[in-house]
Amino acid sequence: MNLMQLTRWFVLPQLFQHAASLKLNVTAVGARDGVSTLECWQLDTPFDTSSTPGTSGSAFAALGNVSTISYTILPSNFDGGQHNAPENQWVIFLSGIAYITLPYSNSTASATVIGGEYGLIFAADTSDVSKGGHRTQYPGITETIAIQIPVADGQVPKHDLVHDGPCGIGEIAGLRSFALPE
Repeated sequence: MNLMQLTRWFVLPQLFQHAASLKLNVTAVGARDGVSTLECWQLDTPFDTSSTPGTSGSAFAALGNVSTISYTILPSNFDGGQHNAPENQWVIFLSGIAYITLPYSNSTASATVIGGEYGLIFAADTSDVSKGGHRTQYPGITETIAIQIPVADGQVPKHDLVHDGPCGIGEIAGLRSFALPE
């Protein structure tokens, strides 16, 4: 028996048993009292073990029902300006950098989102809940690739507020948190 087989049979099942107690944390652009906020949310639905062919046995977190999906290429140094989220939506930054600020807030909070494995955010500061929205800039030297995924029926996922301000890397690492130093 080689190391890969040992890992598959003994280590991974133990790791994914812990998945049931883990929940996904995401940075959210929300709103409170008519002003956009940056918040760290923990989704109510815990990770589960996939039974889907091709990913069976791995951990996954269900993000809810969605409507349309768009693939966006933002040029380097692009300024998205001040805006509200067009609808409640997941945004996945696949590459590049997004820098989010809150011009109308008294908060000095900002979020730098690096594309890739930690590039998932939720945008919920639509014009019906936030007067001024947020500003997103893309300061990288290369383009930023984003996937925008509005949720079905505008439903914000059930969540708990972890804290005001964006999540830190250690808070969004998911199953990788087992391997991160404390």
